[in-house]
Amino acid sequence: MKKIFFGLGCFLIVNFSFAQQHESKTPSESENQTKSTTSPFKFSGYIQAQFQYGEEEASLKVGEANTDINQPFNRFGVRRGRLKLEYTENLISGVFQLDMTEKGVGIKDAYLAVKDPWVGTNSLRVGIFNRPFGHEISYSSSRRESPERSRMITTLFPDERDIGMMLTLQAPGESFLSLLKLELALIAGNGLKPEIDNRKDFIGHLTIADDVSSSMHLSGGISYYNGGVYQGTENVYSMTNVGFVLDDDVNNLGAYAKREYVGADVQLKIANAIGQTQIRAEYVAGKQPGIRTSSVSPNYSEAPAFDTYLRNFNGGYFTLVQALENTGLSFVAKYDYYDPNTKVSGDEIGLNGTDKGDIAYQTFGAGLNFNIYEGLMLTAYYDWTMNEKTPNLAGFESDKKDNIFTLRVQYKF
Repeated sequence: MKKIFFGLGCFLIVNFSFAQQHESKTPSESENQTKSTTSPFKFSGYIQAQFQYGEEEASLKVGEANTDINQPFNRFGVRRGRLKLEYTENLISGVFQLDMTEKGVGIKDAYLAVKDPWVGTNSLRVGIFNRPFGHEISYSSSRRESPERSRMITTLFPDERDIGMMLTLQAPGESFLSLLKLELALIAGNGLKPEIDNRKDFIGHLTIADDVSSSMHLSGGISYYNGGVYQGTENVYSMTNVGFVLDDDVNNLGAYAKREYVGADVQLKIANAIGQTQIRAEYVAGKQPGIRTSSVSPNYSEAPAFDTYLRNFNGGYFTLVQALENTGLSFVAKYDYYDPNTKVSGDEIGLNGTDKGDIAYQTFGAGLNFNIYEGLMLTAYYDWTMNEKTPNLAGFESDKKDNIFTLRVQYKF
């Protein structure tokens, strides 16, 4: 079945591209044809080729790790190479999206969506799709002004996507309630990896958006995540005061640790004399199961065999974007932080069972985006990353040398 679907997808892409080449003789003919013909296919994508320079201990998003930890290093690579095909007929649509880089080819989206036949604003989505939590997850990487999502998001939601089903409810446009949108999802909770247990996770996201005035647009939302993480051993560590305490009840093996997040997000756009100002912010707090050295959410291909560490966390980000009218230039400044364990800090880390999985991080980023031509954008961006310092943990006695400079060219089609 995999070969059949892959072959069908390739056949549709090739035939669609072939038809486009032979039917578009000149730009004017192409425009006329677009206006007169409505195709059920929508073909799009983008390529992000980039150069990155990192300090000795940096973790770059392209290329392999540093081969000499005593020297800064640099890498070329394709950060994202997306190809998306969408087919829509009446109330049903199917979406496939692949990511192709020098590291390989992977699936990003594969889902079908069915709209309701009455008002057309409600829908059911089934397959692999973005998890409907907060704002930054669903904000496309082709539009985002900073090269990467915040550390908090990439830790709690690796790969951004999951497998499951999602119901979207929204009143039709003529209703006042159309300002509100409710997304309810039931997912496997294991990222893009195959599901490995019988437990399902729930996500709810309620958003509101409105044009406050002719020059101001305001939107925001609240999110809730309720799920569980499989406990691979009988050893479960919980925080008491400033240290972990072991619970080694034999019944812990095969049970599920609580995974619960509450979040709020807001977005503001203001048109002004020099261009457009955008402000985006998001805050998330909750309970996160992890292992001793990491609080990253599960993304396993098989059942884990690690001891479980339970932590309370919080994190967030603030982004400011200022576009300069008629120049194609926009400046961006971003601050994000993630504290994986709010019960300990500083010199307390490294004692009583705590480890590098309890280290908090802050990142300041600033950059410039230049829209050279329609679909073609150049980005120059620098990240200053700061970690908590503690004398009790090797490698974290001082701030790590892990700042990163990114130079990226993106073409979106």
